[in-house]
Amino acid sequence: MTKIIPAIIVSCFLLSCTAQKKASTKSMNGLKFIGEYLLPDKTDFKNTRVGGLSSIDYNPGEKLYYFISDDRSDFAPARYYTARIFLSAKGIDSLRFADVVFLRQMNGSVYPNKNGDSLHVPDPEGLRINHKTGELVWTNEGERIVKKGYAILQNPSINIMRKDGQLLDTFSLPPNMHVTATESGPRRNGTFEGLAFADGFETLYVSVEEPLYEDGPRAGVHDSTAWIRFIKYNVQTKKALAQYAYLLDPVVKEPIPKGSFEINGVPDILAVNDHQLLVTERSFSNGYLTCNVRVFLVDTSDGEDVSNVISLSASAPKKFLQKRLLLNMDKLGINIYNIEGATFGPQLPNGKQSLLFVADDNFSGKEKTQLLLFEVE
Repeated sequence: MTKIIPAIIVSCFLLSCTAQKKASTKSMNGLKFIGEYLLPDKTDFKNTRVGGLSSIDYNPGEKLYYFISDDRSDFAPARYYTARIFLSAKGIDSLRFADVVFLRQMNGSVYPNKNGDSLHVPDPEGLRINHKTGELVWTNEGERIVKKGYAILQNPSINIMRKDGQLLDTFSLPPNMHVTATESGPRRNGTFEGLAFADGFETLYVSVEEPLYEDGPRAGVHDSTAWIRFIKYNVQTKKALAQYAYLLDPVVKEPIPKGSFEINGVPDILAVNDHQLLVTERSFSNGYLTCNVRVFLVDTSDGEDVSNVISLSASAPKKFLQKRLLLNMDKLGINIYNIEGATFGPQLPNGKQSLLFVADDNFSGKEKTQLLLFEVE
């Protein structure tokens, strides 16, 4: 269903390149909230349960949206969906799924679940279209389960595949991004999530959701010391060019009970132009159904390369990525669920640029697959 909410204007200066294949510079005045769309619970499509939608990207040539599911092959093999979303001046009229494509390993087989091969279970999180090659890039968060006498260690990965799901290649992994059995490297479920192409698809930015163990503690309530990293890649060589430090905001709400689970991290990034990113931070605390989401404009030219810095907490960078708040979703007046993806879409009927966010329902009956539509002014 579509729910129309009074417009919220967020004053900002935006540069939009979205649905175009090459970045262009435009001056914008703000973001205007149009409305939300909630996918019906337990939606099935082609014998798969639709859920866990952790990214959204738009292909203007096909007029299709691409969503990757973070299902770890439990409900169906790991997969992505394409869909058509029908927009109007009043909001999102409807969503119709067009296809589902299973992700395939190098040998052509679909990915297993934990009962089949626990060492190769994927955790898909981000997906972007490379409009220059026609291929797709997706992130796998890997796995880190360490128990007495037992460990499952799978490195995160950045994968290149054809649109039919066939894996073609992977990007190189920096040494500090390897999962270990000790408290070093990436945390479990806190690795690669966001993807953003820039420089005419010559550059790829990848965001790490939470701090590496070496970089200090996770974000907490009233805590502004949580450092994460953005990795800049050369798309042709598939090698990392630099890492940039980014400081997370504190967790928004005290968990219930106090001391229980809380998190703030970056689930997605979106290229605005060749030197600016739209960065989403999502905060969640135990005891609440909904999330607190903030969207920032970040200039990648402000940061210094911290690839060789072992610990960002021990040696805080002097030049880290500067961010400016563009949107606080708490002010929209609706429940905000587990927002995990963002994309610029087509022009709205009034000629303005659209911007859409998607929330992952975690295959839970209490959470929702939610789409939020904005007009870029």
